[in-house]
Amino acid sequence: MRVAELIEEGAKAVFPEAKFIKIPIADGGEGTVEALTSGLGGEIERVRAQDALGRSIDSFYGTLEGKAVLEMAAASGLPLLAQSERNPLITSTFGTGQLLLAALKAGYRDITIGIGGSATNDGGAGMARALGYRFFDAEDRELPEGGAALAKLARLDDSRVTPLLQEARVNVACDVDNPLLGPSGASAIYGPQKGANEAVVEELEAALTNFANVVERWKGSELRNIPGAGAAGGLGLGLMVFCNARMGSGINTILNLMDFESQLKGAHLVITGEGRIDGQSIRGKVPVGVASRAKKCGIPVLAIVGDIGADAKRVFQYGIDSIMSTMDRAMEPVEAMARSSETLRDAAQRACRIIRIGMKIAKF
Repeated sequence: MRVAELIEEGAKAVFPEAKFIKIPIADGGEGTVEALTSGLGGEIERVRAQDALGRSIDSFYGTLEGKAVLEMAAASGLPLLAQSERNPLITSTFGTGQLLLAALKAGYRDITIGIGGSATNDGGAGMARALGYRFFDAEDRELPEGGAALAKLARLDDSRVTPLLQEARVNVACDVDNPLLGPSGASAIYGPQKGANEAVVEELEAALTNFANVVERWKGSELRNIPGAGAAGGLGLGLMVFCNARMGSGINTILNLMDFESQLKGAHLVITGEGRIDGQSIRGKVPVGVASRAKKCGIPVLAIVGDIGADAKRVFQYGIDSIMSTMDRAMEPVEAMARSSETLRDAAQRACRIIRIGMKIAKF
């Protein structure tokens, strides 16, 4: 919301009479619950949960007219851990399951969960354990938390699963389409940012492979290659298997919740943005998701971004009409962050001055 306010301030310096509608947007990662509740007049519910290392923390979920919105980063997220604490061999999604269970116990049956920002690689086993599932090794001992323990998984038990789950509709907001295993899977692609070196990545891959084998035998179908199964260290797979969840694009899921098109009525311009826009932005990132909806309504789209990266021009084929960088001169990242409020405001003003020039030219 603060970004939107700064852009409005800059734009009003050029178009003081214009009406601005500010809609904070997220894609399933950190900030999703705040964006949705602030944008739609929802509420934040505070709960206690475990972080990825099992420590009790203050956490939360959001409510929107009979629906609950969760972000796994609020309990099992990477930002909650110090750099030295990152260890996907032992980190767990148990706290995410606690958030889901809290929403179920509060009476919510339509639940959306964003799974960006994960600190885990446990296939969602920790989340499932919080809901009543149990995981055993070949000697019938319950497994400890974490990704490494899945290497010893021999069977699972669902006799104690909360019956509330049977009545629930769980939707997953996910902005990646990685399978569970392989060179594009959870361990190989995302393990290193969670603290895994090459040897640990191999260990996690072997553990998730065994996990997939056991779970697929239990379900009677192949699941490992479903797009998004590898998201959030395999939590994507876990939610589909243990909660019968439906996977969806993070940005599209959020825009649907917000009934975004209805808020575009009467608009002449949509301004969106992100920290860095590049060729990868077409793969489910916020600006392109917003632009695709605006284009259906025939509204031009401007992206205000911190950095314009390689192949950024590709976004012009996906509904974005122009890009404006917040950088007004060469500077180090530390300075850029320190000046972010100033440069956002100035970039919006510069963009609107160019728009005003176009409006004048159009009159000739």
